[in-house]
Amino acid sequence: MSAPSSHTQGADLLAEIAFDRDGLIAAIAQQHDSGEVLMLAWMNRLAVERTLETGEVHYWSRSRMKLWRKGETSGQSQRLVELRLDCDGDTLLLLVDQKGVACHTGRRNCFFRAVRNGRLETIADVTVDPGTLYKA
Repeated sequence: MSAPSSHTQGADLLAEIAFDRDGLIAAIAQQHDSGEVLMLAWMNRLAVERTLETGEVHYWSRSRMKLWRKGETSGQSQRLVELRLDCDGDTLLLLVDQKGVACHTGRRNCFFRAVRNGRLETIADVTVDPGTLYKA
């Protein structure tokens, strides 16, 4: 994992992040070895700090207004391989090792719909029943 090697470096990284007015930054999760884009979620300062400290990716849930670790309820976790900050400092790219599916719908990634011939089509099947993932 490419985490800062000291507290000072971690603070330097956090100072470079342009959190929005709500204290959030968009974070794109990408499978580190295949390049597959898995999902987009939001992180606050604490989510970034916990991710760097533990190597397990944490996000901020805007709907539940709380910090969550990817996979804490589904078991479908993300291990951080590398964290990258874009040129403007307002988007993170998380290169991760995804265990299982990334999408709450039970699909490998959240980008399972595509516009084709002017219509929105589902292009990936559910691989894990969401009821099983979340014990519904």
